[in-house]
Amino acid sequence: MNADAKSLEDLGSLTGQSAAADAAPMHVQKLDAQGRAYATGKRKNAIARVWISRGAGRITVNDKDVSTYFARPVLQMILRQPLVAAERIDQYDIRATVAGGGLSGQAGAVRHGLSKALTYFEPELRAALKKGGFLTRDSRIVERKKYGKAKARRSFQFSKR
Repeated sequence: MNADAKSLEDLGSLTGQSAAADAAPMHVQKLDAQGRAYATGKRKNAIARVWISRGAGRITVNDKDVSTYFARPVLQMILRQPLVAAERIDQYDIRATVAGGGLSGQAGAVRHGLSKALTYFEPELRAALKKGGFLTRDSRIVERKKYGKAKARRSFQFSKR
């Protein structure tokens, strides 16, 4: 090893790294043969596969309209949050298949997958979606039940007599 490194820049040149290697990674558009972007989203025990393509703003989940599948307005609002943040409300057709979990987890999984698919379709939207926290996978899951307990942490009722 060369011992004549006098500054941090010299140290970087010794290890073989340059300032160009430290630049931010470039994100590129990832589309399939049909011109769609695909991403997988996860939340709790739900897994969503999401395809987006240019269109009139139709959203289908498991071959049903979004207002039929997610009947509660709160779940529909959760699902549309990335589109609102990216200001692309009626520009994409979204097709999703969801499995596992309950409706709340499924809506969160579709939101996560939709956010990732939007970044694959338009990489310049990544900053807005990242700022909104839509690209981060919420890793909280249900804690497992332990033996000797009623639930994960709840004990059985105690009586001294």
